[in-house]
Amino acid sequence: MSETRIEKDSMGELAVPKEALYAAQTQRAVNNFPVSGQTMPKAFIKALLLAKYAAAEANTDLGLIPKPMGAAICQAVDQLLAGDYTKHFPVDVFQTGSGTSSNMNANEVLATLASDIYGDNVGANDHINYGQSSNDIIPSTIHISAAIELAEKLLPSLDYLVNSIRTKAQEVDGYVKTGRTHLMDAMPVRMSQSLNAWADQIDSNIKHLQQLQSSVQTLAQGGTAVGTGINAHQDFAGKFNIALSKKTGIAFQPAANFFTHIGSQDIAVALSGQLKTTAVSIMKIANDLRWMNSGPLAGLGEIELEALQPGSSIMPGKVNPVIPEAAAMVSAQVIGNDSAITVAGQSGNFELNVMLPLVAKNLLDSIELLSNISVLLADKAISTFVVKEDKLKDALSKNPILVTALNPIIGYLKAAEIAKIAYKQGRPIIEVAAEHTDLSHEELTRLLNPTKLTQGGIQN
Repeated sequence: MSETRIEKDSMGELAVPKEALYAAQTQRAVNNFPVSGQTMPKAFIKALLLAKYAAAEANTDLGLIPKPMGAAICQAVDQLLAGDYTKHFPVDVFQTGSGTSSNMNANEVLATLASDIYGDNVGANDHINYGQSSNDIIPSTIHISAAIELAEKLLPSLDYLVNSIRTKAQEVDGYVKTGRTHLMDAMPVRMSQSLNAWADQIDSNIKHLQQLQSSVQTLAQGGTAVGTGINAHQDFAGKFNIALSKKTGIAFQPAANFFTHIGSQDIAVALSGQLKTTAVSIMKIANDLRWMNSGPLAGLGEIELEALQPGSSIMPGKVNPVIPEAAAMVSAQVIGNDSAITVAGQSGNFELNVMLPLVAKNLLDSIELLSNISVLLADKAISTFVVKEDKLKDALSKNPILVTALNPIIGYLKAAEIAKIAYKQGRPIIEVAAEHTDLSHEELTRLLNPTKLTQGGIQN
């Protein structure tokens, strides 16, 4: 066993690892919650430390703690953020629903470091946590961490994905493929039309996420225990947000109603819902890629994805669409995370939501997963796939559904009859149409030109 030291809190004495920066309250949480082995996300801890930095600056400006002490706290935050700070935060995600254990973990770690810098005692509760409650700083940290991850990771990653798709769409604009509805042959489309539809899906998600940013950047800080702001200076919330905005480069502001931000997690639920929608879009793109790549002989084989690794431990030469598969799994996980967040959002009992750590973890996990897979999907699937033009042309030449273009001329029933004959005999639709209509081969060639059919309207 490692050496220990004795620490004391309001409940008595407790042995703590000798080298640990935290103290008794963190150790109690470590002892009480051996649940999952999963600690709070790195982005959450970073945001919590940034909140402590902003609180120290606000309390210094208000004359509530000595300036040298406030500077020591800020220096301690910067020191942690510059190194491997996660090792100092061992509390399990599945802890007290308010996240008090994580708040005290940060308070204790910073108190240890700041005391050394300041040269005198800096109290975890009396100084680091001055003007704060777990009940306002943890909901605030959820918003702060989500806002930072949105601005710095997810939105840039989704932008990158959109740009990659649109670039590829330009490259493949000249290719016409069989469209499919119900997985069955339909009228032709240009490959660029399919890809630009993907890009517009993601672009729509970006816009909806951006619409949520202003709400995410409103904070509960200043409401303290129940929303009334007990023990917080009346100007603390404003100064806190100014300091945090300056530190992060993101415009944060106090919530219009602290009670709402402490008692509910509706904004986080809304953000998670939009992350779920984004995941649904990515799953659609991933599955389209898988279908288009299927085969290469017995499937559609319209494209060939980049070969990244052997696909089988027993079948030599097999290569699988691993990036789209990973994207589909990410999407499934984000959808599952949203379900958990939805349940957690319902746990706002009176003046406090009591599933805050779960909301934080799932929300940040979803943002990280979507950020990472968007770049991978862009770089290792969409940008690098190769079009199999021979396969596209072969399928198009035999597609009886092209007869749809003749409906205005020969009528639906006659067109259906021609399509059935072409299906049954496995012949190109133009040959069958030439035999069963008065239209010349030249006119049929013009009317059934797949490229023109992708342009919409009645062909003249």
